[in-house]
Amino acid sequence: MLQRLKTADGTAELLARARDGDRPAFDALFQRLYPELRRVAHARLAGHQRGTVMDTTVLLHECYLRFLKAGNLAPADRGHFVAYASHVMRSIIVDAVRASGRERVTLDTAIADSLAQPHEELLDIDRALGELARLEPRLAQVVEMRYFAGLTEAEIAEALGVSDRTVRRDWEKARLLLAHALKA
Repeated sequence: MLQRLKTADGTAELLARARDGDRPAFDALFQRLYPELRRVAHARLAGHQRGTVMDTTVLLHECYLRFLKAGNLAPADRGHFVAYASHVMRSIIVDAVRASGRERVTLDTAIADSLAQPHEELLDIDRALGELARLEPRLAQVVEMRYFAGLTEAEIAEALGVSDRTVRRDWEKARLLLAHALKA
């Protein structure tokens, strides 16, 4: 996904203008990235029955509104924008689950289909991920970007400025810590 965002499509210029507080530039940036964000949102909601939590369009529109509500958002680069979008999508999904009372989801990713993922309560996952963020912020970012945004290891590595190998180690460590926290 990030590789597709790297094309010479003016995204870097829009990011720079958005950093300077240019609302039309932010709107244009979100519109330019909308197809990718829609794909990510659709992938994150694919495991839910239609109409149970929200649909892709609602998730994206709520994401946009939360970006605006955040105010002076200053995306440093594409990676920061994607990381923040991952965090916002996580927050939206958790809030929707809390509001609907539907709390069971599967913690898995298309990237790690072969890895056994525990079936746990989304709110417990959110609590455990919040605790992980306090202890190891980068590990929590890796989980958010992989689970909630569906990014590959290479895309996460680029966004965080680390190697693919570091992302793989962080993912394994985060999974172990989250599994332990969820059993407690």
